[in-house]
Amino acid sequence: MIHFHANVAIKDSSKVINDDSPDSLKLYERAAALVPMGAWSCNLPGNELDWTEGVYDLFGLSARNIPDRRTVLEMYDEESRELLEYKRSKAVEACSRFTLDARIVRPDGMERWIRITAATRACNGRAEALYGMKQDITEDHARWEHLRQQAECDPLTGVANRSRFQQFLEQPDTCALRGRVGALLLLDLDGFKKINDWWGHAAGDACLAAFAERLRRAFPQAHLISRIGGDEFAVLLPPAPLNSAIEGEVHCVIGHLLSPVAWNGDLLPLGVSVGLAHAPAAASLSACGEIKLDPQALFIAADKALYEAKANPALALVSASNRDYS
Repeated sequence: MIHFHANVAIKDSSKVINDDSPDSLKLYERAAALVPMGAWSCNLPGNELDWTEGVYDLFGLSARNIPDRRTVLEMYDEESRELLEYKRSKAVEACSRFTLDARIVRPDGMERWIRITAATRACNGRAEALYGMKQDITEDHARWEHLRQQAECDPLTGVANRSRFQQFLEQPDTCALRGRVGALLLLDLDGFKKINDWWGHAAGDACLAAFAERLRRAFPQAHLISRIGGDEFAVLLPPAPLNSAIEGEVHCVIGHLLSPVAWNGDLLPLGVSVGLAHAPAAASLSACGEIKLDPQALFIAADKALYEAKANPALALVSASNRDYS
């Protein structure tokens, strides 16, 4: 519902851009006073920018100095910048429109979320300019993020739940996260049923919570840590220069993950099996902006490796080979 009302406001404001009548300009000014937003345009191919005062306010810049596009792009975080460039290039190529929610960090250090709505002005099938609206959605985004975390967080461990991990498996090809995944770890606690049987479910819950916290500390660079089953976890790691670097890192932290958990005066033993699958080289962004990673194939490969590790207690970690992607 939040997004619906925001989109209506942007659609109405977009009509004002093409209507210079006094009544329309007054309507735009009244709307802009209610919702922090502004109009913008960017000529092609020179990328000269033209902003209304509302856009300058969003970016925390003085209207006395017209910014260049390169300076503005540096204010977007990496993921937002990648998505903006991808959607922008597609819109220019097809003379079409796009909408994007993006995170920026202003020169004063303030973080804002903005919604960009853009359309192309074309002549003879060739885009001559982009124009549209930029709206401050920081408060809406904070409310949505709070609701999202409640829906996607595992209440026992504090990490993401299976639903959030499933979103990664089913996300569209254009999702920027796909181009930043280096490996998938699947971890299964061995002997967990015995802990529940011997010490009770409260002890088992304590082990799960402790293990999740150890994963957070062991992999602070992880894109996503999820509890995807009763005693199974998934970790999405960023790329490394060499696959062996990721394997070495995992081997180094296994000992920490296996440390007994102190509970009610007892030390509860933990065992873990780990399946590792490296994202193929094609997962990186290509020159044309296409993203090739197949999350389902990555999961299947890691799952095969996990079951191989569970079948051989002498191997705490099994890494999938390239053949597992076929």
